Amino acid sequence: MKVRELQARLADLYLEKDRRRGVEGTYLWLVEEVGELSVAIRDKDFFATREELADVLAWTASVANILGIDLEDAFNEKYPDRCLRCGAKPCRCPE
Repeated sequence: MKVRELQARLADLYLEKDRRRGVEGTYLWLVEEVGELSVAIRDKDFFATREELADVLAWTASVANILGIDLEDAFNEKYPDRCLRCGAKPCRCPE
């Protein structure tokens, strides 16, 4: 599945509800899911981590949908097929 397809799936399912909640309320759900991801990682719970990563991705897409941002385009513009600092692929920047 492409990012654009994921975003469209979430828009079909939840955009109306997300718009009613608003960008701020939807963003707060995203932040809550990031907190749950932190707990899952800290607890070394692979299955919870997997689930929370999916939630973070979904809520990120929901925020983007409300704002009318195509995440696939935004990501490709921000992260081209090379390191932005050193220009190499893979990155050769010092740690």
